[in-house]
Parts: sequence; C-alpha cells; structure tokens
Amino acid sequence: MDYLAILNKVLREVQPIIGSGKVADYIPALADADPTKFGMSITLNTGESYGVGDCYYPFSIQSISKVLSFTLALRHYRKDLYKRVWREPSGDPFNSLVQLEYEEGIPRNPFINAGAIVVCDSLLSKTPDLPTAFNELIAFVRQVSDDNSIDIDHIIANSEMEHGFRNSALANLMKSFGNIDNDVLSVLTYYFQQCSIKMTTQQLSRSFLYLANAGVDPISKIEILNEGQAKRVNSIMLTCGHYDASGDFAFRVGLPGKSGVGGGIVAVIPGKMAISVFSPGLNQNGNSVVGTKALELFTTYTGLSIF
Repeated sequence: MDYLAILNKVLREVQPIIGSGKVADYIPALADADPTKFGMSITLNTGESYGVGDCYYPFSIQSISKVLSFTLALRHYRKDLYKRVWREPSGDPFNSLVQLEYEEGIPRNPFINAGAIVVCDSLLSKTPDLPTAFNELIAFVRQVSDDNSIDIDHIIANSEMEHGFRNSALANLMKSFGNIDNDVLSVLTYYFQQCSIKMTTQQLSRSFLYLANAGVDPISKIEILNEGQAKRVNSIMLTCGHYDASGDFAFRVGLPGKSGVGGGIVAVIPGKMAISVFSPGLNQNGNSVVGTKALELFTTYTGLSIF
C-alpha cells in the first residue's frame, strides 16, 4: 500500500477545513497556537515512517501524555491501580467535578483529568521526590520515541499552574476522599509538567508503536507492557480516549486513540502502525476538528480499522 500517497490525499481533502474549530484558550499559553498548522505521521511496526504537512512541528501533547504515564503506573502497580481509578467511560466533560463527588473521589478512567491526577499521585509514591518522578517519565517518553531531545515547555507548564483552578479543585476533592496520598501541589506540578511535554506527530507515532505490537516496541524489541496490559490500554483508549466524544470517534475512525487539547491525536492500528495528527482547532468536546476528519479519511482510504 502506498501510504505516502494516501497521506497526501488526506492532506488535500482536509485543506479546505484547516483552521476550523477553536484553539484552547483557557490555558493562555495555548491560546497562541497557530490554527493553520496541520501535520500527520504514521510509523509502521517495520520501522518505516511517513509524514505530511507540519509533521516536524513540536506542540504540547497535553492529555496524550496520560497514556504514557498510565503505562508507567501499570508497570508499577498492575491490577492494584484499578482500585484507585476505574476503566469506564465517563459520559461527562473531562474536568467534571460532579461525577467525581458522586462516586466518592474515584475517577471513572485514567484519561479524564481526575484519573490522570491519581495516576500522577501513584507515580510520585514510587519515587523519593517530584524531580525524580518526572525524570522517570521523561526518560520513558524519550525511550519509546527513540528521541532524547524531547522535553517540556516551561511556559505552558507555568501557565497551567497559574490557571489550573479546576484541576486543583479535582485534586483537593480526591484528597478529601483519601484518594490522593501525596502533597496536592506536588501532584499538580507533576501533572501540569506532564501535559506540557512537546512532541511532533512524527515522534508521537513512533512512541505509540508498543501499543501497536502487543506491548513490545517492534523496533528496539524491548517489552514495555505485557500483551494483556497493552490490550487493556488500547481498550481504554477506544472507550475513553476522547472524553465524552469517545463513542463518536470510535464510530467515525474505528481505532483506539487519545486526543489532547493541544490539537494532537494519536491512534493505533494493532499489528500494523501508530498514527498521529496535529491541528489546534478543537470541537466542543476538546478534540481536533481537522485531526479527527483526517483520521476518518485515512481509515476509509486504507480500509484499516479494528472493525
């Protein structure tokens, strides 16, 4: 299959709608994102990679990072992690307080904000301090992306710290229910730094290959997760990876995936490849408008989906 030709066809098809949607502005540092940017990359399990558009343009991966921290937490805690964070779709916005209070501080899944904050707390508990915990995460991201240049955007991290009032409320509510063990400020700092990691679509598609190959990086041959764990991460991405629009994404695209309000989306075709897109304009659910359309077109033209 001529993947580059298909990517170029997708690029031509989405050209008229590039710029659609609304850039995330509740984090001031993200409000400056250029809505005309669009990049798309695929990395095959064989190691071949293809990209079009702004595929080497670094952007804040935001909630896509939740998959990577969840992977680390699964390695540390295995099934015990599910005592603190469930694996059900929320059906509510990603930063909802109402559901969290009703369910006594146990987040529905690790990909809504409350769930990711619990995951960060669990990782902090495995290390002596915040810098050590975050260095472990960055080292892991660099490992799976095979790129030691990846780092955080400190301007975005500071902006999130200054304006993350809702996330602070989520963390404190969970603390009141006994589901946050560490200092709330340390947990939130870890979480905001995690969301501020900057990557390109090329780096992201490479970094998710272990989920396209039953937990084993097909290029380095390193086992990141066991097969059962990888299956579970993919299933939670399918059902919960796009907030309260996860069902619609599964309907349109038919792949496990994870979005971020920075405009990125990563999707996985098990046994074949990982795909990443970037376009900052978001729909009302916080997912990239053009990115979602591009992935829908890609699965239509290739006939590749899990259904």
